[in-house]
Amino acid sequence: MDTEAQPTERDRSSSTAGPESTSGTPGPEERSRSALVPRIAHWLPGGRITLTLLLCLLFLLAVNTFVARPFEIPSGSMEPGLRVGDRVLVNKLAYGFGDGPDRGDVIVFDGTGYFGDADYIKRVVGVGGDHVVCCDGEGRVRVNGRSVDESRFLLPGDSPSTVPFDVVVPDGRLFVLGDHRGNSSDSRDRLGSPGGGMVPVDKVIGRADGIVWPFGRTTRLQRPGAYDRVPAPAAARPAEGGHG
Repeated sequence: MDTEAQPTERDRSSSTAGPESTSGTPGPEERSRSALVPRIAHWLPGGRITLTLLLCLLFLLAVNTFVARPFEIPSGSMEPGLRVGDRVLVNKLAYGFGDGPDRGDVIVFDGTGYFGDADYIKRVVGVGGDHVVCCDGEGRVRVNGRSVDESRFLLPGDSPSTVPFDVVVPDGRLFVLGDHRGNSSDSRDRLGSPGGGMVPVDKVIGRADGIVWPFGRTTRLQRPGAYDRVPAPAAARPAEGGHG
């Protein structure tokens, strides 16, 4: 006979049941947090309205610093697509996950020490390792031996370049040109300067993804297909006859 007492059903229920659930009642920590906002608002002139404006300002500052920022087109160097006074939205996260700018991207970059003490907007024509030449027999830019038809974004009547060049873009650099080649100060003009007119990738602020002002010109900026058939740089191609 078992001498150890067996708990009855009532004993078991009474031993496991705790205090009644109070999940609907805020605890001391939650009450403390909820009371923080009125306290801060009480210290500020204007109360909750001022606090709301400050929070909005901090949010916009964070977005402008880490996510996106507007950029006003300062000159006609990117006509006809971008006009003086247009405001484009610069995507600062576009290259934040390892992928660098691609040929055809319109980028905004810090030109300090390379172009001038300002931010610039240009189109990427060559990336690290690319062999960029102007011009072929039809007056077109060639990248890695492939002629590029830039007629869809160049200013009508403008030539791809009146300045001849033949360069290999160093790794980590970009060769950039304006779409209005006759009115653009770009990589061609700085071939003999420090850096050879090439923009360091780490100077890129972001990719221009669209026109946001004026409203009548709002549109998305898409990478043109003109560079799609450009082959990889010779140094990046697998050796012919190699074994996999």
